[in-house]
Amino acid sequence: MADKHLSRRNFLINLSRYGVILGGSSLIISKTSAIENLTKYVNSKFLFDYKDELYKNAPIARYWTSTVLKNADCRSCHSPNEINENTHGHKEKTVKCLLCSQGCVIKENEHGKCRGRINFKGELHSLVYGRPIAIHTDPIEKKPFYHFLPGSEAYSLATAGCPLSCLFCQNWEISQASPEDNQVKFIPPTEIVNNSKQKNVPIIAFTYNEPTTFFEYMVDIASEAKKQNLRSVLVSCGFMNPEPLKELCEVLDAIKIDLKGYSENFYKNVCHASLSPVLRTIKQIAKSKTHLEIVNLVVPTLNDSDKMMSELVNWIANEIGNDVPIHFTRFHPDYKLLNLPPTPISTLEHIRELAMSKGIHYAFVGNVPGHEGNNSYCPTCKKAIIKRNGFFVTENNIKNGKCGFCGTVIAGVWK
Repeated sequence: MADKHLSRRNFLINLSRYGVILGGSSLIISKTSAIENLTKYVNSKFLFDYKDELYKNAPIARYWTSTVLKNADCRSCHSPNEINENTHGHKEKTVKCLLCSQGCVIKENEHGKCRGRINFKGELHSLVYGRPIAIHTDPIEKKPFYHFLPGSEAYSLATAGCPLSCLFCQNWEISQASPEDNQVKFIPPTEIVNNSKQKNVPIIAFTYNEPTTFFEYMVDIASEAKKQNLRSVLVSCGFMNPEPLKELCEVLDAIKIDLKGYSENFYKNVCHASLSPVLRTIKQIAKSKTHLEIVNLVVPTLNDSDKMMSELVNWIANEIGNDVPIHFTRFHPDYKLLNLPPTPISTLEHIRELAMSKGIHYAFVGNVPGHEGNNSYCPTCKKAIIKRNGFFVTENNIKNGKCGFCGTVIAGVWK
């Protein structure tokens, strides 16, 4: 029996054969134009079919409220003086997402700012659950995590979408994409975990875009990974709300937060977000048992002033402590900031020295392969306890979580 489900590729192959026949007809001016027109039709049809399948199978998301819920708390969207118990009501089936600090109020059939969540009939659904558009195995140092199982590999994945739209985004093709833009097969959480295990990769990393967008998928994968003795790590902008973050800290082993600058204006104008939720996130993770590292991408003229960097370093030293690894990373022109030059290495060196002068034990220069600022140094004897070249560990002098030279306990996860 013939397969009822004709693939797009086979359809186009058959189409090219028919094009030869059609080319001889007086009704068709050109064989090429006929194929081109029909190909456009086929592409649109397959895209429509994919969207239909994507929308139909999108599971209900978590962390939201809606005007259709009987127990909905109006205070989620309105201040008390806006609410009148006798007259307050809604004709529209509106949803408010409570996952991240954007707090999107979403009309029916519309997406949130992250593009990964959509309002269907007053319910919030995830369009990215089980739909990774990027899967790759990377060194854990690439994330970057420098004090979490150094030298290990990480099975890394991402979906489309991000609640931020940073002008300097290095992964904008993924983060600024919509789920509808990429036709990908559904991959259940167990398959992700099994693939990582089969490849003997001990860590699963949620990265490349903002993984908060695929929160439910991430939690399910991390929970299954824990059952199979795999570790899970998150690379995030830190813009999630406290309750979802609490759940993440319970299933994840490490989180790296991008602290993009220490200025509300910078976050507003360059990232289209806000600083205060990110600071709150960092403090919450620091109080948990989850390993934390921080990255600051240093963008020339935008967040590299001595004033901003001094405030950033002082906040970390005073509020988080001196044992959290901090990466000051070199910017390269990308996305909408092609007009700016790469960060001068001297700027990164200056900021690293500033951090160490404030008592930060583990400050790094990032995106400069071979620089001595890639290495980890013992805060007591000052010797290099982990040497790196690019994303690779070339020497590890940590023994049982301590400096191999003087015995000082080194903050991190080593086994």
